[in-house]
Amino acid sequence: MALAPARIYEGSRIPRPVPTIFEVDPEKHDLADVLTVNFGPNHPSTHGVLRLIVDLDGEEVAGIRAVIGYLHTGFEKTMENKSWWKSVTYAPRIDYLAFQANELEYVLAIEKLLGLEVPRRATWARMALAELNRIHSHLVWLGTTALEVGAISMFWYAFDDRDAVLDLFELAGGTRLHTRYFQAGGLAEDLPPGFTDETRRFCDSFPAAVDEFEALLNGQKIWQERTQGIGLLSAEDALALGQSGPILRGSGVDWDLRKQMPYLAYDEVDFDVPVYAEGDVFARYKVHMDEMRESLRIVRQCCDQLDAMEGEPWIADDRKVVLPPRHELHTSMESLIYHFKLVTEGYRVPEGEVYVVVESPRGEAGCYLVSDGGARPWRVKFRAPSFAALQTTATVMQGALIADMVAIAASLDFIMGDTDR
Repeated sequence: MALAPARIYEGSRIPRPVPTIFEVDPEKHDLADVLTVNFGPNHPSTHGVLRLIVDLDGEEVAGIRAVIGYLHTGFEKTMENKSWWKSVTYAPRIDYLAFQANELEYVLAIEKLLGLEVPRRATWARMALAELNRIHSHLVWLGTTALEVGAISMFWYAFDDRDAVLDLFELAGGTRLHTRYFQAGGLAEDLPPGFTDETRRFCDSFPAAVDEFEALLNGQKIWQERTQGIGLLSAEDALALGQSGPILRGSGVDWDLRKQMPYLAYDEVDFDVPVYAEGDVFARYKVHMDEMRESLRIVRQCCDQLDAMEGEPWIADDRKVVLPPRHELHTSMESLIYHFKLVTEGYRVPEGEVYVVVESPRGEAGCYLVSDGGARPWRVKFRAPSFAALQTTATVMQGALIADMVAIAASLDFIMGDTDR
């Protein structure tokens, strides 16, 4: 981990004594002039049901606190009452824009408890889809952020390309969102013929779209004024607040789990980690844009590997965990019994605990699992990068105008389902 030498502000701006609450300073503001207003939770620019209680001195943010808890998904407790088999469908719904990443971390955790070896073809397919999911998530972030700042057309451009990524998900698993394509042991089914060809077509056309997005925004005076020099977060403060992903790299810290703690086959592919030291909204925007290009590089390499592995196994051959091939159900009583037991009761996972992390589109996403040896998890806990991102609110909003709040909040790229899981 390397810290950028440049400092965007001296010392720390993390509020004391509560780091997540920015209180009004009576030495800087006349309390009689301060107006307290609600921003959200029902507001399109809060990216879901986030409530910001804002103290305003004119148009300046004099104090702020982020209030969560309006969603109450309860996914973790629900998963503890479902079998390991059935819980897979809940993980992607926690962060509905990073559904492949959340599904991946949960499945990897189960496989680690089982000591189950996954075929190489499944590993490379997972990596390709995880990177396509990163592009998908970043496109939604780009379109909605630009829309909230005033660049309305960018929303349609970004969602047009996002739709092309969803077409690839549908081609692979039959559904566009919440695919349940990853499962313990590998994939639900093999990638269909032509998947790599269609993916390469997307990889060939998408770089021009990213260039077009930047041509529309980078030199635009209004975009520059709304993003540069606001929402400042130093490297030291980002680390102290437990940040990861684009927020941390936008503050000058070179940290990416795909490089520092490789999983899947990330240590076998060539890609760079974008890092910008400015620590403002524009720096976080640049990280997102560059990451889409780097994800394309990874996806191209995955397609080459998948073509070379054509015909190889795509799921482990462990009948106590993996459904037997359907054609065996007509001829093998043993296969029929395994199929019935897996679908009705699920499989049992050895007693133990494990924590697995992946680099989701929003940063470090972790899954902590505890098994008591039964057919369902004893404890499920997800490390949500969106929850950590909201911890910076009181720091990045200092000195901002109320007009800047939307752009700053958007740059944190949080998902409230991920926060209130």
